[in-house]
Amino acid sequence: MNLNIKATAENTYDAIVVGSGISGGWAAKELTEKGLKVLLLERGRNIEHIKDYDTAMKKPWEFQHRGWLTQEQVASHPVQKRDYPYSEFNEKFWVNDLECPYTEVKRFDWYRGFHVGGKSLMWGRQSYRLSDLNFEDNAKDGHGADWPIRYKDIAPWYDYVEKFAGISGQAENFPHFPDGQFLPPMELNCVEKSVKKRVEEHYKKQRIITIGRVANLTKPHNGRGNCQYRNLCSRGCPFGAYFSTQSSTLPAAVATGNLTLRPFSIVTEVIYDKETRKAKGVRVIDAETNDTMEFFSKVLFLNGSTLGTTFLLLNSTSNEHPEGLGNGSGQLGHNLMDHHFRCGASGEVEGFENKYTYGRRANGVYVPRYQNIGSDKRDFLRGFGYQGGGSRGGWHKDVAELAFGGDFKDQMTTPGIWTMGLGGFGETLPYYENRVYIDKSKKDKWGQYVLAIDAEFKDNETKMRKAMMDDAAEMLEAAGVKNIKTYDNGSFPGMAIHEMGTARMGKDPKTSVLDKWNRMHEVQNVYVTDGSCMPSIACQNPSLTFMALTARAADHAVNELKKMNV
Repeated sequence: MNLNIKATAENTYDAIVVGSGISGGWAAKELTEKGLKVLLLERGRNIEHIKDYDTAMKKPWEFQHRGWLTQEQVASHPVQKRDYPYSEFNEKFWVNDLECPYTEVKRFDWYRGFHVGGKSLMWGRQSYRLSDLNFEDNAKDGHGADWPIRYKDIAPWYDYVEKFAGISGQAENFPHFPDGQFLPPMELNCVEKSVKKRVEEHYKKQRIITIGRVANLTKPHNGRGNCQYRNLCSRGCPFGAYFSTQSSTLPAAVATGNLTLRPFSIVTEVIYDKETRKAKGVRVIDAETNDTMEFFSKVLFLNGSTLGTTFLLLNSTSNEHPEGLGNGSGQLGHNLMDHHFRCGASGEVEGFENKYTYGRRANGVYVPRYQNIGSDKRDFLRGFGYQGGGSRGGWHKDVAELAFGGDFKDQMTTPGIWTMGLGGFGETLPYYENRVYIDKSKKDKWGQYVLAIDAEFKDNETKMRKAMMDDAAEMLEAAGVKNIKTYDNGSFPGMAIHEMGTARMGKDPKTSVLDKWNRMHEVQNVYVTDGSCMPSIACQNPSLTFMALTARAADHAVNELKKMNV
């Protein structure tokens, strides 16, 4: 293994981006459009837009197992099979857990996709801004490090990424729920409109219901087609109707002529130069050949996902950084967060028996946070939002043994009852003891040590979950919904696929890893703009914030290069 490869023109670039998902794609776009020669490294295979969405246009009966997994797939994907995302419909998008193991000190459902585009191909696309309520919470209640930025610092960058990505939504002018640059909103169905009207009247607009703000196009945008209401997004969209690396940022980066994309490239270490006190490149294993190689650059963007990036930093040790690159604060690997969810309430709605839905809208309703704001005080910190919607049941509410005769035929031509549900998404506090570290007792397929994850939800989250159920039931009752039932289906960290923290931003290098520009305090040419950078997570879906932080950091990095500061 050659660990002393010299920098040559063939392996040297202006910038290296590690990871090609939502934030990595944005880093590649921004840096190439600003004139830098960029190497984009992805540990998994390439997936070409449209051509490689090989199940996107298939009918249900064209799948051998009608969407179900084989016993072989179940055996090779013991984590991915724990929930609905992994199925026959898109099984190629999910990681083989036996090849890429990790250690669960406590249960953590780590859903991963190793390929160009990362989880930008499978994400839920809900896209919300954070507000100063969220940026200030840590400072106000003392949990976690204070954010080094406020809403005014990132608002122009939210504008910027929304205009490019294409976010459909409805402006609401609701406090602590900033409006954005929206394409026309998707429409609420008749039941949702009724529930919205009654809830907002009952609570005097202290609580609102709006259509989800979603990265699905409602009209053609930037050369991409609009959503066809097929609700098959998780297979990849041949219309380019939702934001992904493949449909949006990668084509923009390629168009500059400044991008080199290298799949099957597992970045194992950031190479540190003790003379300059900067990173000079990365060490890579070719995932197909197991060969080791090195690439060099003036600036690095680490976007390998929260836990992927943190593993890389922890694994990048030297005499100057014995506990991991840039870990003088001791915070690297700590403060792991994820949203907790899978609890709420639902019920039946009467009076709409002559109505039905149109198409398969890939979106639902959203209720922004209203707890611990103004006079709404709770016995827990922070708060939650709701996602949900109204729908009508299937057309065959029948009993198999009685499936014949005129009554059965009549029943088979009548849709079921209308229901309305609200499911909570709650904020988790940044706990130092919720952490990850490298487990040197186990290795993956490529001989690399694995990550150990030790995290759990605590009392604050437990108290919040009761309110998530009770408030949902209360709102549905106020809207006239009948036969309301609350539920708590349990939630473990990782399940929401919103893992964040572990390399947080902050004002003080003694208590944080990154500065206000997402640059490492201790290594001034390394930027981290994926979920690992987050000092807190609010209750909103986070991906839009990753996009905005990445665009902002890329702008800063290029300006620093121009000033010869990097």
